[in-house]
Amino acid sequence: MNTLIDLRSDTVTKPSPAMLEAMFQAPVGDDVYSEDPTVNELQEYGASLFGMEAGLFCPSGTMTNQIAIKMHTQPLTEVICDRTSHIYLYEVGGIAFNSAASVKLIEGVRGRMSPEQIEAAINPDNIHYPVTSLVSLENTSNKGGGSYYTGAEIAAISEVCRRNNLPLHLDGARVFNALVATGEKPQDYSRYFNTISVCLSKGLGAPVGSLLLGPKRMIEQAKRVRKALGGGWRQAGFLAAAGLYALQNNIQRLQIDHDRAKQLGKALEAAPYVTEVLSVETNIVIFTLAPEINPDGFINYLETQNILATTFGPQQIRFVTHLDLTDEMISAIIHAISDFKA
Repeated sequence: MNTLIDLRSDTVTKPSPAMLEAMFQAPVGDDVYSEDPTVNELQEYGASLFGMEAGLFCPSGTMTNQIAIKMHTQPLTEVICDRTSHIYLYEVGGIAFNSAASVKLIEGVRGRMSPEQIEAAINPDNIHYPVTSLVSLENTSNKGGGSYYTGAEIAAISEVCRRNNLPLHLDGARVFNALVATGEKPQDYSRYFNTISVCLSKGLGAPVGSLLLGPKRMIEQAKRVRKALGGGWRQAGFLAAAGLYALQNNIQRLQIDHDRAKQLGKALEAAPYVTEVLSVETNIVIFTLAPEINPDGFINYLETQNILATTFGPQQIRFVTHLDLTDEMISAIIHAISDFKA
């Protein structure tokens, strides 16, 4: 087929006609004055979904994560996170730049930390060490190939945090993928997390934006930090309308993305030039090419088949499924996988 098939990320999606219509029809105002009705509706709706008091609409998940970290930390304090976490690897060293905080990295399993690991990583009260001030989880884990925490696992980690008087933040860039996979409810998360970042522009298909959710007083302070970072919106309701549409229409269909990812995973497991495929749990497929296969050469081959993908580490390739793919596209990808000659 001649249609371009983009597997680089679930951020590449375009607004559907219905989403565009919602954007065109959105009533707007100046959000710096809290006068954009669509932004206000999105923030309230997102907060209510997770049982949180308030929400703040921001341009990106990096911004919502960094604002949360800024509010939970001070200089000479430390954040506990997995070594592959987005807040550490892919936010330009923002923890140091924005918050002057340190990071304690944990070697989790596919991006998931255990309660025991977190407890052991908490620093003693000693002037030689930064003060442990925050634990951050990522659900699902990008580098973990879309792996996720269950509610029971989060509850156990939350108990460790409460016992040690530590706030718990969620980088929920793909949190709805995790919730669809487990069948759990987002409202349950309010029992575990102090703050939650929810991305609207990945699997949910909005063109831009993330929500930071938390207690009302903290979200009011977050808006001040957002302004300091250059994130003050004006007539942002046109974008908020896309996020609102995404939350109201595009969550349950994520199961389609998961099913399609599993199809691709099975095809790759059968390919003789693939040595490992991480267990496909949601919409991310990470696989390892045999040592004799040049990853760039494989990416170039896919491009000749009108398929875009990305390298993701030594000999590793990542595919991400999303709502702009079709069954016909999945069939074309599977044919390209089987036709590749090492």
